[in-house]
Amino acid sequence: MTAVEPSDREWLDQDAGPVVRPYALTGGLTRPSGQRFDLLDMVGVVRRPAEDMRHLPPEQAEVLQRCQIPAPLVDLAADMNLPVGVIRILVSDLRERGLVTIHRAKPAGFDDLKILQEVVDGLRRI
Repeated sequence: MTAVEPSDREWLDQDAGPVVRPYALTGGLTRPSGQRFDLLDMVGVVRRPAEDMRHLPPEQAEVLQRCQIPAPLVDLAADMNLPVGVIRILVSDLRERGLVTIHRAKPAGFDDLKILQEVVDGLRRI
């Protein structure tokens, strides 16, 4: 077993092993391209990729695998144990390649007085 050099310790996690920085997963991108999407928007595969899956980064291939049945963006982040910002960038790149589609979540109808009254009643019970 080789000793870890002091400069290498900052790149290791005791339980997980080597740590990959988020910018390495996104190819250095810090923001998703195109139209912004919400945490509850559903991500679904448009078609099987025409390009060879081996050319996709492993994280993007995993997103495609997980989105065979549409999944909310926030669930992808949780299931893949990646920050939401990283998932947004990965998904936006897949969207630009035409491999996934984003289905916008319907906004909650908070103009309905019944819903607001139920929220107030629930808060009073606390």
